[in-house]
Amino acid sequence: MNSEGKLLLSGERFHLTLERLCHQVLEEWEGFANACLVGIQPRGVPLADRIYQRLSALTGRSDIPYGRLDITFYRDDFRLRDTPLTPYPNEMNFLISNKKVLLTDDVLYTGRTVQAALAALQHYGRPERIELMVLVDRRFNRHLPIQADYVGLVVDALDDAYVKVHWKETHGRDEILFFEKR
Repeated sequence: MNSEGKLLLSGERFHLTLERLCHQVLEEWEGFANACLVGIQPRGVPLADRIYQRLSALTGRSDIPYGRLDITFYRDDFRLRDTPLTPYPNEMNFLISNKKVLLTDDVLYTGRTVQAALAALQHYGRPERIELMVLVDRRFNRHLPIQADYVGLVVDALDDAYVKVHWKETHGRDEILFFEKR
């Protein structure tokens, strides 16, 4: 596998993409009233953090319910792993009953992570509706009929390729990279 990926998005375009996603949500969700934001642990949380910060600034609200959902034991493959899994902190201190839920993840690929998140969310009530925001939608190889409502970037990548998102807070820069297997 090549060690350096192809740069798909970085810098100002990366930030504009996040800004566009926030404005799309506000346009559809009327100021984010009766709504909450949930990031899927671990890789959906950096996106959720950024979206939460920007939505709070755009709406002038600091009371938007925001949670970080661990799906470790809801995955359909958790018993198939060779090594023990370590769950992430589950930080959901509110119920989602009758709320609009914006669920976030970094990359949508097979749909299995989202399926696990939907199962985990059932423990927090029955929402009015759930919509999905992803930074990257890998269009091919979906195993489940799941699609995102808000998409930053669409990438056509087959099974032997992958997409990696770097965040300034953890990697020192905001960028999306594409890697092909050779």
